Amino acid sequence: MANINDYLLWRGDIPLSRRFPFNEIDSMILSRFSYLRLDKITLTPLETVASVSEKMKDFPEDTFLYHGDKELITNLGKSTRFQQMLVTDYEKIADKKTEKQFGAVTVHISDKEMYVSFLGTDSTIVGWKEDFNMAFMNDVPCQVSGETYLEKIARKYPHKKIRIGGHSKGGNVAVYASMRAPQEIQDRIIKVDNLDGPGFSKEMIEKYEKKGILDKIESFIPQESIIGRILYHKEKITIVLSLEKGIYQHDVYSWQVLGNSAVRSNKNTEASEDVSKTMTEWLESTTSEQRKIFFDSLFELFYSTDTDTFAEMRKSFPTSIPKMFEKYNTLSNEDKKVMTDIMKKLVSLYMNVIKERNTNKIKEKRWLKE
Repeated sequence: MANINDYLLWRGDIPLSRRFPFNEIDSMILSRFSYLRLDKITLTPLETVASVSEKMKDFPEDTFLYHGDKELITNLGKSTRFQQMLVTDYEKIADKKTEKQFGAVTVHISDKEMYVSFLGTDSTIVGWKEDFNMAFMNDVPCQVSGETYLEKIARKYPHKKIRIGGHSKGGNVAVYASMRAPQEIQDRIIKVDNLDGPGFSKEMIEKYEKKGILDKIESFIPQESIIGRILYHKEKITIVLSLEKGIYQHDVYSWQVLGNSAVRSNKNTEASEDVSKTMTEWLESTTSEQRKIFFDSLFELFYSTDTDTFAEMRKSFPTSIPKMFEKYNTLSNEDKKVMTDIMKKLVSLYMNVIKERNTNKIKEKRWLKE
C-alpha cells in the first residue's frame, strides 16, 4: 500500500494538465503543506515550493512537527507537479492569553487557481486548549482568524479561483472560513477539503447550510476516526483506509492512496461509532457552561506545569505531576464537582453505548437463527 509521499514519487513528474488535473491527493498534500516549518525559514516574495524545500533540506527530522513531513517537503522539491508553485502570505501565531493557535499559507497552483492551507493543531498546549474550546464556543479565535485570512487572500488575488483545505483543526477552520465568507468569495471557491477535522454545532450548520456552500465541502475521515467524529457534520463524508489503529489513524501519512485518489473504506469501525455516539450524547446532556468549567479547569492544571507542549510536560513528569496536584487543590469545590460529574457522565455514557451495541448484536444473532 502507499501514502501521499509515494504518490509524489509516482506522479510527481506529471505536470498539472487536463489529462491529469488537480485531484484529492494533491489537495491532501497542500493541506499538509501548512504544517511544514515555514516559521523556521525566511520567506521571499517569489518563494516557490522548490526553494522552500531547498531551505529545509538540512533540517533534522525532529525540527518538523510530525514524522513524514521532512520526506514530504523533500519530495515536493523534486516534483515537477509542485516545485514551481508560489508560496505566499504565511502566517502563524500561538497566543496563550487569547487561547489562539493559528496558521495559514497560500500556494498558487497556477495563474488561475490558488490553495489556502490552514494549519491544524500543533504540539502546543494552547493549541489543544483551543480545540476543546469548540465544545462550548461557536467561534473560537483560530476560526475567526481563518475567516479574516480567507477574505484577505481573496481580495489580494481577485482573479483567482480558490481551493481550501486543512487537516484536523485546520480542516475545521477551512470549513468555518468558507461558510462565513461573503457570497462573492463563495462563488470563487472550487472545493473545500476537511481532513479528519471536527464538525460544528447544529445551530452553526443550520445557519449557513442554506447558502449552498456545503455542496462544495468534503470531509475525509479514516475508518476509525475519533477527531473527525466530534460535533456535527452535514457535508459529504468520505471514509478512507488507514493502516494505523485508533487515534493514530488521524495521521494523514497512514492514509492509503491508489492512483490519484485515496483508498475508500466501506464504513467506520465500531470503535469510531461508539466514540461518535458517546460524544453526541455527552454534548446533548451537558450545558456549554459545564463544559467550559471542565476544560478551563483541566487546562489550568496543564498550564501550571510551566511547559508549552505536552511533550515537554511528559519529559518533566516528576515535577509536573506535583504542580498539577497543587493547582487542583486551589480550584473551588464547585469547579471540582463539575469536573468529577462531567468525567463520570462521559464514562457512563461510553459504557452504556458499548452495552447497547453488544445487546443489539445478541438480538441480531437470535433473529438470524430464528
